[in-house]
Amino acid sequence: MMKEFGYKNPHQVPRLEKITLNVGLGEALQNIKALDAAAAEVMAIAGQKPVITRGKKAIANFKLREGAAIGCAVTLRREKMYEFLDRLIHVALPRVRDFKGVSDRAFDGRGNYSLGLREQIIFPEIQADKVEKVHGLTVSIVTTAETDREGKALLERLGMPFVR
Repeated sequence: MMKEFGYKNPHQVPRLEKITLNVGLGEALQNIKALDAAAAEVMAIAGQKPVITRGKKAIANFKLREGAAIGCAVTLRREKMYEFLDRLIHVALPRVRDFKGVSDRAFDGRGNYSLGLREQIIFPEIQADKVEKVHGLTVSIVTTAETDREGKALLERLGMPFVR
């Protein structure tokens, strides 16, 4: 990458900073056990206890009150981050039905990538027969890259299967 982007210093080469997993459960307002189950599943997937996320402000149309538990999130760094990325790329993504690769349009303009997964059961840590309700999760990969092109080059070198 140093030659490709003309970096003069090895510290300029982009690297991964963190990976964030987020699960939003609107049904947690009525059923708190659904949130507990989702938190346990995220813990199994990430290997780290998630934080319960709460509503920032009340929204009457969604029957949401300020401070109500509505999801869970976990931030992975260092070894756990690389271990999760490896499992995501080599085990979980190939288990997605009709998988042809991930879109390269999900970059945010600053080299960070977000990926939405429709089912948590693609991870081998989750036993599909014990899952009460299938829900999705968002995976955000934060890099030190300055542009989307640099971020994509980094993720391609790490093995991310982008659609050609």
